[in-house]
Amino acid sequence: MKQQITSKKLRQPNGHFSQATAIAARGKLVFISGMTARKADGTIAGVGDITVQTRQVCENIKAAVEEAGGTLDDVVRVDVYVRNMEHFDAIHAVRREYFKAPAPASTMVEVCKMTSPDYLIEINAIAVLPDA
Repeated sequence: MKQQITSKKLRQPNGHFSQATAIAARGKLVFISGMTARKADGTIAGVGDITVQTRQVCENIKAAVEEAGGTLDDVVRVDVYVRNMEHFDAIHAVRREYFKAPAPASTMVEVCKMTSPDYLIEINAIAVLPDA
C-alpha cells in the first residue's frame, strides 16, 4: 500500500500532493510518458482552457495505468509541466478529482514551450502495481 510521508520539519503542501510517498518495492513499476491534452482521435482538448486540458491529461494517465493493469491509486509520483504557474489552483482542483489520498509525490515547473503551442500542461507519472 502507498503511504504518505509527512514531516513537521517541512512546510505543508499548498497543492494536492504529498511531500513524499513510500511503497514497498514489490510489484510492477509502470513509467508513464508525458501525457498532454491530446485525445485518441488526435485533436487537442480544451485549447486555451487549463481545466479541460488538465482533465484530459488525467484521463490519459488513467487510461495508460489501467491498460497496465492498475488504477490511479497506484500512481506514486507525477511531474507536471505547465505553461503558466498562475494555473496552479485550477490544476490542483482537477488533480483532487483524480488522485485520492494519499496523493502522489509531485513536482511542478513552468516551461516556456511544449511540443504544441496549444498545450498548457503535460504530466508524466510513475505507478507501482501490486503483485497479482
